[in-house]
Amino acid sequence: MSKSPCPAPSVRDGLPNVSAAHFVAPTRVPVPAAPFRHAPRFLVLYGSLRERSFSRFLGHEAARLLEAMGGEVRIYDADGLPLPDDTTADHPKVQELRGLSTWSEGQVWVSPERHGTLTGVMKSQIDWLPLSEGSLRPTQGRTLAVMQVSGGSQSFNAVNALRVLGRWMRMITIPNQSSVPMAYREFDDAGRMKPGPLYDRVVDVCEELMKFTLLTRERSDDLVDRYSERKERDPERLQAVAADIGFVKR
Repeated sequence: MSKSPCPAPSVRDGLPNVSAAHFVAPTRVPVPAAPFRHAPRFLVLYGSLRERSFSRFLGHEAARLLEAMGGEVRIYDADGLPLPDDTTADHPKVQELRGLSTWSEGQVWVSPERHGTLTGVMKSQIDWLPLSEGSLRPTQGRTLAVMQVSGGSQSFNAVNALRVLGRWMRMITIPNQSSVPMAYREFDDAGRMKPGPLYDRVVDVCEELMKFTLLTRERSDDLVDRYSERKERDPERLQAVAADIGFVKR
């Protein structure tokens, strides 16, 4: 016995679960009336405190390249940053990190691979960055490039883990990435990366990061404007939540 064909879904069926007051059909995002004139701003984070740190060396190479492409770059030194929850967020190193992240329009995260993933030093920096802090969003809508260094053969465990974190922090993680195996062979005594295919990939990553940042930085506010959050900001919704937790009466 043949089955009756299922009717094709249509918007005419209605959207009973959607709040019409907060539902917006996305359109082409308009360019701001006053386009940005300042240089693209980048923050570099690296995941090692060693004196001869290959993740720091790689981060410095990325910084030089981004500056050569017209960017303004700041590099955060995690030395002295406490463990997450070991102190309050008003610690000077935490405030410095959050301030730099808020200032940035794009970021580069570079971590060594340790025990098959990123290092604790790297993770601690990311854990100190909140999704939102009042009206500020230190990471949301910013572009992100991920890189890693390894002591042995080439691996992608750390960059894969960084991608997960970038998505969690609601960042625009670019497709390209860099993984430098046997990093001790790839940097000279002065900490400069040697020429070759691995260095060329770093150039590719920085070039792509700059392109994505130029495409999105003037539109980041619109890119992180979400239906669910518009509902949550609605005064009636806020009053209902306050009533549910006992702050006000319905």
